[in-house]
Amino acid sequence: MDLTGKLLIAMPGMGDARFEHGVVVICAHSEDGAMGLIINKPAPGVAFSGLLDQLGISHTDPDILVPVLFGGPVETGRGFVLHSSDWHGAGDAIRVGPQMAMTATRDVLEDLGRGDGPERALLALGYAGWGPGQLEAEILANGWLTGEADPALVFSVPNARKWAEALHAMGVDPLSLSASSGRA
Repeated sequence: MDLTGKLLIAMPGMGDARFEHGVVVICAHSEDGAMGLIINKPAPGVAFSGLLDQLGISHTDPDILVPVLFGGPVETGRGFVLHSSDWHGAGDAIRVGPQMAMTATRDVLEDLGRGDGPERALLALGYAGWGPGQLEAEILANGWLTGEADPALVFSVPNARKWAEALHAMGVDPLSLSASSGRA
């Protein structure tokens, strides 16, 4: 099973507060493990223009609106830009699906600062990572639902509504979810 380009939607009762009501875009998945970005948890007190200033990257708009999110608990000092696939920079972008890519190089930040970057983007600080078989085990243990990563949901839905909207897109009413699973 390759979940690259799919969503993980946290089930109630996950047991890890960092992922509670979390929505994760899986950027890479193989037999070696998985890597994803939480797309609905803002990084408190962090503005994109402030990060550009810290990195010495000039920008044309002091109020540039690229959301800065808590991408996950691994390497929280590192940034990952999830963006629409219309941008192709000098650095290596990882294709996340037909309409999205992820870039972790400075050139995407420079282009965003100049207004030449991708049409849609978000910056995630840190990432979520799973070792071999770990994500599959969490899915089997009722920790996650999987769904399609619609770019409209990823980039346009307000963070506070992404979890419920991701469930609704699957035809699931969030109120009907249980924190426990059963065996038949």
